[in-house]
Amino acid sequence: MDVGRRVVLAAALGGLSAGCSDAGKSAAPTTSSPPAPAAARPAPAEPNPTHPSGPSTAAGPTREEIVARYGRQAPTSWGLEVPGSLSRLSTTRKVAALTFDACGGKGGGEYDRALIDFLRERSVPATLFVNSRWVDANSATLRQLAADPLFEIANHGTGHLPLSVSGRAAYGIAGTKDAGEVYDEIFGNRAKLTELLGHPPRFFRSGTAYCDDVAAKIVTDLGERFASFHVNADGGATFNPEQVRKAMRDVRPGSVVIGHMNHPRGGTAAGIRLAVPELLQQGYTFVRLSDAPKS
Repeated sequence: MDVGRRVVLAAALGGLSAGCSDAGKSAAPTTSSPPAPAAARPAPAEPNPTHPSGPSTAAGPTREEIVARYGRQAPTSWGLEVPGSLSRLSTTRKVAALTFDACGGKGGGEYDRALIDFLRERSVPATLFVNSRWVDANSATLRQLAADPLFEIANHGTGHLPLSVSGRAAYGIAGTKDAGEVYDEIFGNRAKLTELLGHPPRFFRSGTAYCDDVAAKIVTDLGERFASFHVNADGGATFNPEQVRKAMRDVRPGSVVIGHMNHPRGGTAAGIRLAVPELLQQGYTFVRLSDAPKS
C-alpha cells in the first residue's frame, strides 16, 4: 500500500463504515471527461453468458457446494487487499475507475442525485455498488441508473457485512462467520440484482470493503470479482468537499476510487465538482470497472 493511500486511510479511520451506517456523513469527489454525445457513452455491459438471464443465478455452485469446498479452509490474509482483489487497474495510462457505494439501512438509504447529475452532465462513467437494503428502498431509481450506459451496477452485499469465513470484524462491524454466511451475503443481493437487471453483477464489494482470502475465492466461484480500492475519496462519506478534493489528488494511473452515493447532505457531490476538472486537466479519463484497459 503506497504512502498516499495509508495517509488517507489513517485520516478516515472508521469513516468507511460510517458512509454506510446509521450516521449521515459527507462524501467524495471524482473525475470526469468533457461532455460527450450519448453515442460516445460506454455501451451497457453484456450479460455473462455463463449465467442465465432473469432471476435465476443457479449456474454457479450451490450453498452446500461452497460449504463443502471452503468450510474447513482457514484464511491467511485479511484486510482491504487480499489475493485476487481489484484495487488498481492493469494500466500505465492515465485511466481511473470511479466507484460509489450505496449501503442502505437506517441513515444510509438516501440517494445523492446531485452526484449522479454531475456525472451525467460530464459524461463520466462509474461503477455503482448497491446493497440489498438500498435496492429495496430505491428500486425505481436503480432501474433508471441501470438503464444509463454510463453506469454499471455492482453487488454491495445483502446485509452489508465484512466478508470473512471466521467472523472477523472491521470498524466494529461483525463479519460473516463461515463459508455459508459468505455465500448468503453475496448471493442474496446477487439474486435480487439479477432479477432487476436481467443479468448478474460482475463485481462485489463487502460492507467496509474488508475481506479475507478464502471469502474472496468464494466471490470468484460465484461469478464475481472482489473490488477493493486505491483511493478513499470521501472517508466513508465523512469528508467535506475540500477534503474530498485533497484525497483525489492521490489518484494515479489505474486507481480504483471509492466514494458514496447515499449521503446527499454530505460533501461528495460538491467535492467531485472540485476534483474532476483538476484531473481532466492532467489528462485523466474514467471507465467503469468492466471497461478497464489492459495496458
